[in-house]
Amino acid sequence: MGEPPATLAEVRTWPALVSITQAARALNIGRTTAFTLAAQGRFPVPVERAMGHQRIRTADLIRYLEGDGGASA
Repeated sequence: MGEPPATLAEVRTWPALVSITQAARALNIGRTTAFTLAAQGRFPVPVERAMGHQRIRTADLIRYLEGDGGASA
């Protein structure tokens, strides 16, 4: 069995950019689903290219988890 979902308090301690896999843990979705959604442009928060990889801004993830769906910037 995988790791339990990350709490909002835990996410707040993460670095500024995280992997899709790490963001998926906070969103309580599977890794495969997360990569599929990202490829389709349907990941719940914006996906950026950084360091040669797809990354999620932790600030966007926190806003989403706080309940505004990441709408505020």
